[in-house]
Amino acid sequence: MQAPPELPGAAPGILFVDDEPTSRKWFAREFGDEFKVVTAGGADEALAMLGARSSEFGVLVTDYRMPERDGMKLLRAVQRDFRHVIRLLATAYAEKDVAIAAVNQGKVLRILEKPLDGNATREALREALALYRTQTLERMVNEGRVAALREALGFLAHELNTPLATVRGLIGTVAARQLPTPPDAAAGVAYFTEDHPGEIVAALERAERRALYCQSLVSTFVQSARDAYPGAVPQSVSASSLVGALLDEFPFEANERGCVSSDVQHDFHLPGRRDLLYLVLCTLAKNALLALRGRPSPQLRIEVGCDERALPGRRAWILFRDNGPGIPPEVLAKLTREPVTTRASTGGNGMGLLFCHRVMQAINGSIDIQSVPGQGTAVALFFQPLAAGSTG
Repeated sequence: MQAPPELPGAAPGILFVDDEPTSRKWFAREFGDEFKVVTAGGADEALAMLGARSSEFGVLVTDYRMPERDGMKLLRAVQRDFRHVIRLLATAYAEKDVAIAAVNQGKVLRILEKPLDGNATREALREALALYRTQTLERMVNEGRVAALREALGFLAHELNTPLATVRGLIGTVAARQLPTPPDAAAGVAYFTEDHPGEIVAALERAERRALYCQSLVSTFVQSARDAYPGAVPQSVSASSLVGALLDEFPFEANERGCVSSDVQHDFHLPGRRDLLYLVLCTLAKNALLALRGRPSPQLRIEVGCDERALPGRRAWILFRDNGPGIPPEVLAKLTREPVTTRASTGGNGMGLLFCHRVMQAINGSIDIQSVPGQGTAVALFFQPLAAGSTG
């Protein structure tokens, strides 16, 4: 028989419920050599055990004929409140209506006829535990997917928040500058006040750039959703094309684009999802440009490289290097471990680099940050690159 998948923690126990003490003693002695067996003398005792220690049990085996509350009522209660527990019914009264009710109401895996046969019961317990392990692993995978989706959406919301707030502020500023229309004004003409010529148009252009950036982020996630459908051709993205998309779509302020340069020393295909990797690059670019504001001769250089001589443990990288003010050592030590920020007064919340770190971990990559106060910061993303032409 194929070995069942292993789960973290202690092995799940089997809860055997029967009002006859001799039956409970026999079950514990007969199967205690292979399984962790716990017994209960009735439905109420069993439910109390499950209520206090439900995570310890993977299988419930209950007798049908018991005083006060029979096995069918217990099965229904467990089905309702402890759905992870695999259920088996043991009965000497295998009437057709009992069997049908056990399957339909108690969702039992097997019906065991009393007196229990040792070999048949052992096989049924093995089958039940294997099913428990499989279902538990499936739940863990699904919970992991939900957590990853929640984190990805949080990352997207984090990156959209600032540009959307800027768009809202700019539009509000333009609206506030509108003047009352003079009585003799031509139809269709609106009047605005400006502190200097072109101020209104410049504000609208800034708002448009940020709206386009938000649209590009959303479009990237929509494309990833399409790629996830069965039958879709998996997409691969090169490091150079992702950097190129960043330089084309990022909402640079004023002369910021002029201080950004790129150098593709050796291109490679990226592992992982394009949408999350694009967000990582956007976050790093935003952090660097904010740090460079007001600095003399600001420079941000983005490098792409791959060490082919280090096979099979080669590393590829995308490096962001700026000549900004640097990061204080006490902040640098915490950046990828907890939400810290040097920009709390301007809306920073410190989550950006945490998200970047988790995305890189998810694709077996890493992020390295080096900074000396007054001498700039270098943030390197390290990847295990895909082979040329492969998909991911």
